[in-house]
Amino acid sequence: MNPSFAVFGLATGLIQPGDDVTERIVAAAENAECTDIRDGDILVLAESMVATAEGRVVSLSTVMPSKQAEDLAQKYGMDPRTAEVVLRESDEVVGGIPHFLLCMKGGTLLPNAGVDGSNAPPGCLVPLPADPDASAAGIRSEIGLRTGKKVAVIIADSRTHAMRSGCSGVAIGCAGIVAVIDDRGRSDLFGNTLEVTKRAVADNIASAAELVMGEADECVPAAIVRGLELPIEDVTGVESIDADECLFMGLLKKRSGR
Repeated sequence: MNPSFAVFGLATGLIQPGDDVTERIVAAAENAECTDIRDGDILVLAESMVATAEGRVVSLSTVMPSKQAEDLAQKYGMDPRTAEVVLRESDEVVGGIPHFLLCMKGGTLLPNAGVDGSNAPPGCLVPLPADPDASAAGIRSEIGLRTGKKVAVIIADSRTHAMRSGCSGVAIGCAGIVAVIDDRGRSDLFGNTLEVTKRAVADNIASAAELVMGEADECVPAAIVRGLELPIEDVTGVESIDADECLFMGLLKKRSGR
């Protein structure tokens, strides 16, 4: 790693539906400690920022719960309207705990299908961007056009992990860098061949960025990660695995008899 590695928070101000995310990022970078956007920078953007700008905000007053949503809401102690929005965003509901449904969405297991009430206007929910990889690619392209710089863009979300307290960052959209580096076939310190190891580079970068972005009222929904010296390439996408390959999903399905 380059000794000049640094992470800079970008204070963009409150984002509203229809706002130009790229314009806000470029302006925030000029006023931040990093002073500008440079070749090789990796920009990490909170999913709520991107989704809000894309008009994904849902007013609960417009939601009519289905019978399924009402049943799930009663079972898990939720607002039926919230359950309905989660159902609309889910590929599959696999279970739940009080106030949360555990859902499959886009090949990922996550609570409430990513639908979030934090950092949302009163009485509203913000689902994930409709296509996070496309969002990342579009913003990356716009930054290149406006600044002339070759960067990568990660759309980040906060997730809990099995049997751990607290949240860390995860990349749900990625453009400009390879999201996962495959280390299989390399040797460890004792000459053993690595058989399963892959490095979740984009997820690790997202977690580093979240240290300066915050989760509350900081109004810092973006960050620049500088100095990693990762190759900037015309690649897009994060990497998921099938449920049958996932340790946690495998145990969940085994216990449920599915």
